[in-house]
Amino acid sequence: MAAPAGHRGAIVRAAATLFRRNGFAATGINEIVAVSGAPKGSLYHYFPDGKDQIAEAAIRFAGAGLVATLEKLESEHDTAASMIRAYCRLLAGWMAKSGFRDGCPISTTLLESAPQSVTLTAAGREAFALWRAVIARALVRDGFGKAEAKRLATLAVSAIEGALILARVEASASPIDDVAGSLAKAFSSDRAAGSRRENGSTRKPGARI
Repeated sequence: MAAPAGHRGAIVRAAATLFRRNGFAATGINEIVAVSGAPKGSLYHYFPDGKDQIAEAAIRFAGAGLVATLEKLESEHDTAASMIRAYCRLLAGWMAKSGFRDGCPISTTLLESAPQSVTLTAAGREAFALWRAVIARALVRDGFGKAEAKRLATLAVSAIEGALILARVEASASPIDDVAGSLAKAFSSDRAAGSRRENGSTRKPGARI
């Protein structure tokens, strides 16, 4: 008899939860089974290659959830600056709710597996690219050139990931709040400069030619 499809989702969600809290290496198969509530046979039915295969699915699951959240915020906010502030507020709330024990399941997994695992590295690369793409798209909508939007999106992802680590170490949402303010300021003040750089001009606004 085929294992129920619902068990696969439960296993992936359990793995993502455990990886974000305990890391990849410290999470065992039996722990994933226990948290998921799925029969152990279901795990090997869906993931015959073991924990690496589960981790790949967990990274893709986390990446899809992250993008869905950002896209919802993108539709609700008029500027990239307000979108990123709202996203950071969500992150700060989730971190506080976990007692600052959780992290990003993508980064916690990749820090222990990339670049050694080709499949996990590829899944992580795709997740981060999708994350940056949503932010870049919002910045282009605000008037940034594509190259500058891409640069700022990379800055945003890097800053947010770093803020999550600091928040966990300091047991405080302050690093996330600080990053939110700094990114919002960059997203607002760098727009004209970014457009000029991409167009190859260094002329100040209003300056005569």
